[in-house]
Amino acid sequence: MSETQPPPTPRVRVKRMGERGAYDRATIDAILDATPLAHIGYVHNGQPFVTPTLQWREGDRVYFHGSAASRMIEATKGLDICLTVTLMDGFVLARSAFHHSINYRSVMLLGQAETITDPAEKELRLKNFVDGLFPGRWDGLRPVSPKELKATSVMSIPIDEASAKLRTGGPGDDEQDYALDIWAGVLPVKQVTLPPIDDPLGKPGLKAPAHVAGFRFG
Repeated sequence: MSETQPPPTPRVRVKRMGERGAYDRATIDAILDATPLAHIGYVHNGQPFVTPTLQWREGDRVYFHGSAASRMIEATKGLDICLTVTLMDGFVLARSAFHHSINYRSVMLLGQAETITDPAEKELRLKNFVDGLFPGRWDGLRPVSPKELKATSVMSIPIDEASAKLRTGGPGDDEQDYALDIWAGVLPVKQVTLPPIDDPLGKPGLKAPAHVAGFRFG
């Protein structure tokens, strides 16, 4: 992949193997939209932490949430954070241990975390998150209570300073190693969903709705 668009800032320029870097929004948005799992990097009392959480994109912002009492939320309010998303697409097995690698798609996003303070907007963002994964599910659920809403923090970060890094294709061995009697290639990896499992404490006879049974990682 070539740099068809320059990085928005030097901080997010891909330096190691820069040809794998991408800075266009189409590439960045596609990776963010492909999985809800993200990791938030931040500093708390001088100690760096990385916390996994769920993220979702709405237009030019990425949102994430957590317990209002959590260390991550307390440490990221109004401060600079690093949000990353990574998708693993395959193991790359070469003819030498040095050239083994993986195929992947990743995004790194830098910015200042902003807290959603308006309860109505907070509920709307959470609804968008749930319905973004399982369309129509929110309106069929028991309404969220004020206590639950207060206990949940929703944060956002603009997609202003971001970069993607991707690897595709097979191994890149040394020229002389291609003649060796050693298998090399790619072992593809794909995240899949399996059939839903009913909650044993649920009412008998309830079937998973279409938005659950038909869910697929895209």
